[in-house]
Amino acid sequence: MTDPMTTSRSPLRRPSRVLALMALVLAAVPWTVAMGATAAHGELQRLIDAQWQADLEADPLLATSVGESRYNDRLPVATAAEYARQARDDARFLARLRRIDRGGLSAPDRLNRDLLEFVLAHRVELAPFRAYRIPLVSDEGFHVEATRLADGVPMKSARDYDAYLARLAAIPDYFAQNIANMRAGAAEGFTLPGEILPGIQAVIDAQQYASAEESPFYAPFRHIPETLDAAARARLQQAARQTITSQVLPAYARFRRFFAEEYAPRARRTIGARDLPDGERYYAALVRFFTNLEVTPREVHETGLREVARIHLEMEGVIAQTGFRGDFAAFLEFLRTDPQFYARSPEELLKDAAFLAKSIDGRLPGYFGRLPRQPYSVEPVPADIAPNYTGGRYVPAPIGGTRGGQYWVNTFALDKRPLYVLPALTLHEAVPGHHLQGALAQELEHVPAFRRQLYPHAFGEGWGLYAEKLGVEMGIYRTPYEHFGRLTYEMWRACRLVVDTGMHALGWSRQQAQDYLAANTALSLHEIRTEVDRYIAWPGQALAYKMGELKILELRARAERALGPRFDLRAFHDTVLGNGGVPLPVLERQVDDYVARAGASGR
Repeated sequence: MTDPMTTSRSPLRRPSRVLALMALVLAAVPWTVAMGATAAHGELQRLIDAQWQADLEADPLLATSVGESRYNDRLPVATAAEYARQARDDARFLARLRRIDRGGLSAPDRLNRDLLEFVLAHRVELAPFRAYRIPLVSDEGFHVEATRLADGVPMKSARDYDAYLARLAAIPDYFAQNIANMRAGAAEGFTLPGEILPGIQAVIDAQQYASAEESPFYAPFRHIPETLDAAARARLQQAARQTITSQVLPAYARFRRFFAEEYAPRARRTIGARDLPDGERYYAALVRFFTNLEVTPREVHETGLREVARIHLEMEGVIAQTGFRGDFAAFLEFLRTDPQFYARSPEELLKDAAFLAKSIDGRLPGYFGRLPRQPYSVEPVPADIAPNYTGGRYVPAPIGGTRGGQYWVNTFALDKRPLYVLPALTLHEAVPGHHLQGALAQELEHVPAFRRQLYPHAFGEGWGLYAEKLGVEMGIYRTPYEHFGRLTYEMWRACRLVVDTGMHALGWSRQQAQDYLAANTALSLHEIRTEVDRYIAWPGQALAYKMGELKILELRARAERALGPRFDLRAFHDTVLGNGGVPLPVLERQVDDYVARAGASGR
């Protein structure tokens, strides 16, 4: 999974838009198209430019992440009035877009128009539910995002540092606005479930830093460039200590008190999205958004049950290869408890992940015609969030920033991080999964800015899961246990279809969901708990993975049947990734066009 809070696709930074888009990651470059100017083209270009500027102004963190520094001294305004204003803007942009004569557009323009309509239509559909009243999930939120405000942001001048200090000074108001939204949600029955709050509380407790210097906010001031004179460095360090001590740390303390003393006692005692106000309609809209398909929760649930049954048969075949004597449950217990499957130190786990990543890197040219220039690193999940975090994630590089992409590996509770799933995790989060996918999209040329990292979840996460299966063809899985690890990851995503719809639409309990995952996957029980809590807090997102992968596999099979010996796997992959993130219906059209071209050319 791509980390939603350390990228400008934050699902919580602007929740009314996030659950509708995951806030676009774009590059701040002019849109130029090599075509004759038409009235429709000109109007579309003006609309896209205006809409992008509106997003930058409304979300300064988005602007920073794409290299636009004009707003580096600000945080978003998170008031209900501001979210209502943004919703009105979205509706106006959508109406304006739909008035443009689609028939008068070139093929590239039609694609740009359709992608922007996907963005705006989902924003407009989801805005009435006012998701900003829940501005955090089980492992992320505005309180976590704020700890990474300086991550990858270039700081070379006193002006850069002063802008960052101004952003830190804005944290109290930003937190107060989010608290007000949460308080309104509590009054209206729109809250996180109380059952999952202890894990969130643990993260908030870990963010009560003893001093400014011990907090992550002070990190940029430890190594101020020598190009600034001693007096300037001393001034900035003193200002940082003062701002963090007097503004930031008290804001975190107030949030902790609010969460424990006011929010938790008023949190709802149900877990399903259907139990929220207008919850059935809300969840149905989320299902459509996260899958990119016109499907119902019941249809997704049935798809999940079929996939669970199919994968289970494959798992039984792999168990037979190991020579293990015992039933399925006994094999899972063996995998969860035998020391041979676990690293003995965080360094060992990180080194194994790095070795796998580089091994895969070397095989990529056999499967892709186009590879990105951007590098990536292997890093541990930050310690303050690791206890309630998933096993690993990908953190994209900020455009124009000071670091590449990051493949995060969770080194907390090593006896819960089995090595037999590490190849699948690496294939998904690093290469050829999210890093390859995201870095290629950032390097798209001659497209509007919003195209560079538009992230429809079913496409993005579906590709990540497809990459895990591609690892079989690449020869990445070396032992039956690693093959079982891949299958347990695929089973995990199939189970998500069952448990997410089960909890949010069909009345399943949290324990029922945990038991279902424990019975069908070799995930550690700790990870099962954190994962189920994530699905409870973030309805519908977990559906994207398997539904997206099934569509990509379907399109590959269709292309292989149509082209026979002319099918070129590298060309197919380049087609899938060639236009950046797109909704699944658009991807289907692109693959059909590729098949038609390849068939006509005889190649």
